[in-house]
Amino acid sequence: MIAKRRFSTETLAILRESTGLRIRAGNGMHRFIGIWVVVVNDRVFVRSWSLKSRGWYRTLLAEPRGAIRVAGHEIPIRAVRTRSEHVKSAVDRAYLEKYNSMGAIKYARDLVRTKSRATTIELQPLPL
Repeated sequence: MIAKRRFSTETLAILRESTGLRIRAGNGMHRFIGIWVVVVNDRVFVRSWSLKSRGWYRTLLAEPRGAIRVAGHEIPIRAVRTRSEHVKSAVDRAYLEKYNSMGAIKYARDLVRTKSRATTIELQPLPL
C-alpha cells in the first residue's frame, strides 16, 4: 500500500486562500490551466465541470500524474479518485463555502451536482 503524502502547511494555507489552482494533467505536453480547488481536512481536492475527452480530468484518469503551480513553485502530483461519499459530501460543503460570491455560487452549485461530484479527485504531492 502506498502511503499518502501531504502538502506542506504553507502550501495548504495558500490553496485554502486562493480562488484557483494552476494544474497540468499528465506527463505530456498539456499546458497549465486554472481550476477551482478546495482543502478538506488538510487534503486537496478538485472537480471537473466539463468532461471533455481531452480535458485535464480525463487526462488524469488515464495518466494520474501531473503538476500544480503554487506560489511560483511547480509541485509534481498524483491524482487519486475519491470514492467515499462521506468525503464527497465534505468536498461539496467546501466548494459551496469557498465559492459563495454572487458571480461564483452558480458554478459552485454545478460542482456539487451528480455529474461533477463524480469527478472528485484528491491531489497528492509526489517526491521531487
